[in-house]
Amino acid sequence: MTHVYRTTATYAADDVSTNWKERAARYSLLPLRLFLGVTFIYAGLDKLFDSAFLSATGTGSIGELMSTVRNSSAVPALVDVALKSPEGFGYAMAFGELAVGIGTLLGLLARLAALGGVLISLSLWLTVSWQTDPYYYGNDLAYLMAWLPLVLAGAPYWSLDALIKRRRQEGS
Repeated sequence: MTHVYRTTATYAADDVSTNWKERAARYSLLPLRLFLGVTFIYAGLDKLFDSAFLSATGTGSIGELMSTVRNSSAVPALVDVALKSPEGFGYAMAFGELAVGIGTLLGLLARLAALGGVLISLSLWLTVSWQTDPYYYGNDLAYLMAWLPLVLAGAPYWSLDALIKRRRQEGS
């Protein structure tokens, strides 16, 4: 009797012929994609609808936040750029989070959206969260790490990217 061992993961085209472990592996990044997409959409909308945040000065404003973290950040020059136009930086941050969240949630240009998430999380970690001690209390580093699998894998299932790819393959 000969036994064959599978050493590489292969997935059938339909869920009917695969076992639950293979389906779980295939869709393992979907909860992460949903969480990050919804969270970044919420964060962007929260900023856009908070008039205090989008101000240069005052309690809860982006200007006050940037002024507060300037001397304790890893990259004070990055904070200085934001302080030149705090309102503009606040709008850019809000619209950037919205774009990243929508792209991630829909799976449209998913790797690019995830890279945007990496850059936003990295900039927040190096500025706002840098002084957090111990480092694992700051959430921006965890978000940065959470985005990396999506940069590597994209959104191969349940996404507009997958739909577009399938349509292109059918057309060729």
